[in-house]
Amino acid sequence: MSACTSEVFPSGKTYVTCQDLPELGAALHWTYYADASLSLAFVAAPAAPGGWVAWGINPTAGNGGGMVGTQALLAFVAGGASSSSSTPTVRTYNITGYDAVGAASTPIAFPAADLAADVGSGGRIRLYATLQLDKGMKVVNQVWQVGSSVTRGAPDVHAMAPENLVAMGKLVLSVGTAAASSPPAHAAGPSSNRSSSWPPSGSGRQMISRGAGTDSVSATAHVVLALLGFWAMVG
Repeated sequence: MSACTSEVFPSGKTYVTCQDLPELGAALHWTYYADASLSLAFVAAPAAPGGWVAWGINPTAGNGGGMVGTQALLAFVAGGASSSSSTPTVRTYNITGYDAVGAASTPIAFPAADLAADVGSGGRIRLYATLQLDKGMKVVNQVWQVGSSVTRGAPDVHAMAPENLVAMGKLVLSVGTAAASSPPAHAAGPSSNRSSSWPPSGSGRQMISRGAGTDSVSATAHVVLALLGFWAMVG
């Protein structure tokens, strides 16, 4: 039995299936609906107290599922390790290159709702969201990461250990198919960062070339990731 099956979420949050991800002690819980919406909970511990966790989908065909093109959800406890708050902040990032992501959210390609997070046992951050995917998507590239610190609201660069550089894989959406055709209306989650629609009106949503399938990660792509850093953020 997978370790992820023992996770107990707040009332009203249930998922059809879960997967213990192969790196960084992370897990993903999800339900996939016939209307192509994906309800998920990503669970991972930051690399150190005051750090951050992130999960995303890279829908750009031909890049091997690496950093560039990832539509990311990121959570951290505002104020870092010394903060008295236990409610993490949730942000979205469209990773377009190797520059710093900054302290403010950027629009992502998939409309997102019910953005929220809380802190579970062992200091693990549980990040919740519902993403509206493109119909016809069956397998997607998922990418995840953890970092050790946040400076002035901006996530700092993560470690470059082997497990950080290969924290990616394929997600078969149909494994978590729900009987219902669409997700139920959710009450506000444990975070004040909940959003009913993304991007906001007038934000100028950036369109990204997206593919329904995924490509394997080439040896060259791994070398590039190792050199440039996966989720690299430079101050």
